[in-house]
Amino acid sequence: MNFAARRTTQRCRHISNFGLSPSDAFWTRRSYAFQAATPPIHQVFNRRTKWLQKERASHDVENSRVADYLKDEVAIRVCERLLDIKRHYPRVLDFGANSCNIARALTRENPDPNPDTPVSDPIATKIDHLLAVDSSESMLYRDADLEFNKQINMTRQVLTDEETLPYDANSFDLVLSSLSMHWINDLPGVLAQINNVLKPDCAFIGAMFGGDTLYELRTSLQLAEQERRGGISPHVSPLADVRDVGGLLQKAGFRMLTVDVEDIVVDYPNSFALMEDLQAMGENNAVIGREMGPIQRDVLLAADAIYRELHGNEDGTLPATFRMIHMIGWKESKDQAQPLSRGSGEINLKDILERK
Repeated sequence: MNFAARRTTQRCRHISNFGLSPSDAFWTRRSYAFQAATPPIHQVFNRRTKWLQKERASHDVENSRVADYLKDEVAIRVCERLLDIKRHYPRVLDFGANSCNIARALTRENPDPNPDTPVSDPIATKIDHLLAVDSSESMLYRDADLEFNKQINMTRQVLTDEETLPYDANSFDLVLSSLSMHWINDLPGVLAQINNVLKPDCAFIGAMFGGDTLYELRTSLQLAEQERRGGISPHVSPLADVRDVGGLLQKAGFRMLTVDVEDIVVDYPNSFALMEDLQAMGENNAVIGREMGPIQRDVLLAADAIYRELHGNEDGTLPATFRMIHMIGWKESKDQAQPLSRGSGEINLKDILERK
C-alpha cells in the first residue's frame, strides 16, 4: 500500500545520528565467579536510550502526533484481525502501547471493511477492559485527554522494564502489540512471558518492523559513508527476519501460528523529512556500540543524492518501505481444536487441483 506522508516540509538541517549517547560503561571487580541463574541475554539495544528517545519525541506533542500516521495505520490493521474472531474479551493487554494507538484503533467507527456490512460496531464493544503498558510515561499519556479515551474502558501502566511482565499466569484473554517488539532484546523470553500471562486457548496478535524495513535509507547511507569516509557504521537498527518469527513463537509455546508479511510504502520529499519523522516517532537507532555524534553533513547530502538516484520516484519523491511482520499465536489448551492426523482426509488435493 502506498500513501503519502503528511510531512511535506523540506528541512536540510544538521540531523543527529538517529539516537542519543548510551550511558558510559564501567568495569567492576569481582573476587569470585558464580553460575548465573539464567542464560545471559545478548544486548542489542540500549533500553535507556530508547526510553529517552520516546520521552523526547512525545514532549513535542504536535510533531509526534503528526508522525503517528504509520503507527495508527498498523494498529488499525492489527485490530482488524479481531473481526475474524467471534469472541468477547473481558481483559486485554496492549503490550508496548506507545501513544495508545491500539486503543484509538479499537474505538474507530465502522471498522469492518466488508461491503456487505456498511455499519459495524467499534471493536472496543467486544472488550471489557484494556490495560495499555509502555516504558515511556510521556508517550503513554500523551493523548490521555483525547475523545477516544471516553469510548473504551482503559487503564495505563508504566513498566520500568518492558522486557519483564509483572502479571500472573493465565490472567489475560487477549494480548495485542503493535510496533514495539522490534526493540526487545530478549524476544524469545518476552514471547514466552506473553504466552504465560494468556489464558488457555487465547490469542496473541502482534505486528513489528522486520526484514528489509528502510532498505532504501540503509543502502544509501552505507554507500555514502563508504564513498566519503572509506567505511560504514550502523545507522539503522537490525530487525528480525520473518523466517525466524514462526520458530520463536513455536518455541514460546504458541500453537496454530499465522505469520505474514506486509509492506507499507510512504513517499517523502527527501531523506531529511524521513529522518525527521523517524525521530518524531521515537524510532531512532538505539543499537549498542553505534557511532556517537551527528552524521557528517557531506555524508547526509551524499546519501540523499544516492537515495534519489537509486530509489527515487518519477515525481521526485523518495519511497521508504516499512516491512511489517504480522503474527498470531494461540496458547495451547486441551480443549483446543487440533488438525486432523496426516492421511485422514477423504478428498485428494491432487484431484481438486487437476480438475478443470
